[in-house]
Amino acid sequence: MGNASSVLTQYDIEEVQEHCHKLFSQQEIVSLYQRFCQLDRNAKGFISADEFLSVPEFAMNPLSQRLLKMVDGLNFKDFVAFLSAFSAKASVQQKIQLIFKVYDSDGNGKVSFNDILEVLRDLSGSFISDDQREQALTQLLEEAGYSRDSYLMFDDFIKVFGSSGLKMEVEVPVD
Repeated sequence: MGNASSVLTQYDIEEVQEHCHKLFSQQEIVSLYQRFCQLDRNAKGFISADEFLSVPEFAMNPLSQRLLKMVDGLNFKDFVAFLSAFSAKASVQQKIQLIFKVYDSDGNGKVSFNDILEVLRDLSGSFISDDQREQALTQLLEEAGYSRDSYLMFDDFIKVFGSSGLKMEVEVPVD
């Protein structure tokens, strides 16, 4: 499973469905497999960072460099698991877990003031100054009972960012 010459069996589809907690239908998984095979230009069974950057929406994303660290070298099962956080059926907790991983760029299981500041810088560019970003973030953390020196574990991250009404969905075209 995973290269352009292989065929996705019913067993493979069901296995991938289990791996992504049944957030995609069998038909959506087949469509995702077709897209995966298009991206996997050399039929290696995984998608490289360069292949991900061939998707214009991905390349234009201000967080693409952070996301690349998460997706480089994914096989098909892990590709679908990654995308499952964007499913309309995914829980808020699943979506926040992905966002937490984006902020936790070093993968140490905690997010610092500077980690959050870097993401804000990536998202806002030159539209606001570093001082404005720092002030806004300091205020947000203080309102949630944290300081600039706090490290946010996943549960803390949910307290600070989890009530923002996340809208994070992708539509999987089914042919």
